[in-house]
Amino acid sequence: MCAIGNRARTRSAPRSRRALALQYMSSERQEGKSTRKTNELILSADKRTFANRQHTMTEHLDLLEIVRRPLSPDARLEVQVSWEEYGRVQAILENDESKYPRLWYDGTRNVAIVAAPPSALHANMAGGLMASIIREVLTQQGLSSEVSRGFTLSTETGNTRGRTTRGRDGAMLYREGNRTTLMIAVEVGVSQSYESLRAAISWCVCALHCHLGIAMCIREQGPGEVPDRPQYPSIQDENAAVDEAEEDFRRQLTERPYGPLVRHGVTWFGRVQRVVLETYRAPDESITERTILDPSRSFTIVEDGEFVGGDVPPNLQEVVLGDCIPDHILDGDAIVARPVNFFRRDWFEALFQDGMVRTAGKRMRPRHQ
Repeated sequence: MCAIGNRARTRSAPRSRRALALQYMSSERQEGKSTRKTNELILSADKRTFANRQHTMTEHLDLLEIVRRPLSPDARLEVQVSWEEYGRVQAILENDESKYPRLWYDGTRNVAIVAAPPSALHANMAGGLMASIIREVLTQQGLSSEVSRGFTLSTETGNTRGRTTRGRDGAMLYREGNRTTLMIAVEVGVSQSYESLRAAISWCVCALHCHLGIAMCIREQGPGEVPDRPQYPSIQDENAAVDEAEEDFRRQLTERPYGPLVRHGVTWFGRVQRVVLETYRAPDESITERTILDPSRSFTIVEDGEFVGGDVPPNLQEVVLGDCIPDHILDGDAIVARPVNFFRRDWFEALFQDGMVRTAGKRMRPRHQ
């Protein structure tokens, strides 16, 4: 389900361990029409579609077998297993020294989360958000070079609290001597359910205590199953065919900036139905790591294949310098509250469209890559 709005709620219930329930977090539900008012987005859900997107693994199939299966980019699977079984499989993956799939654990529900590699679109937007924020901060007047040297960016890192281990798409940290403070965390969901995306960014704020969480939810219209991938006589033929297709896709973007991208009658990337950018903050000290937050701001950037974010404030009405640098390092309240105007249409569209093209090109390659 994707249900974006300031008062959305999410509930999860663990299933029997022996059932090894496998929930495709990359699934979407049928969405109803929406009216854009005060930059809020409310989507309806079709429960029957949601039910049809769930699959139950047979009892003989264990977590290791699941992580060994090929996964489509951006896919996220949830498997109910014990902490001990998660630990055994995690140790095997670490010994293999393979970057993907990533394996995390939700100790509140006793669920392992299997995360496939991000698509080019996912990676572009996570990196683009962080790069734009840091670029804007470094151009602020009044910051010394010593202050600027304290910034650290990280991506795809893992964090553990008790029996919960999660990753994040990007983070801005500030280092003072041997102390590092998590300032901003970024999460991007392309095929990920909105509930899962909101839970991930809420955990960064509530459990890791970052000052600000930023989440981007991207919905591709009716992607369905990836078409049968072409077979190529050689890797040289494959590269040439994909390069030619990507050039064709870039030409198509001049008429359809947000898709679909079609080659010889086959849709390799569907039209972008919606992109929403949200911010998250801890409301008070009473929160726990299990708290699921409502967004403090929610802005629609793309809707029905059209850019509609022209009136979105460049700092989303709240991102300030004090979110990027600890207050005690900054000189005065005025500087702490100075807006960080990081959101710009030019970089957003350039990175988004490049990500669409490269994601479509990847879908044309055989599964072995």
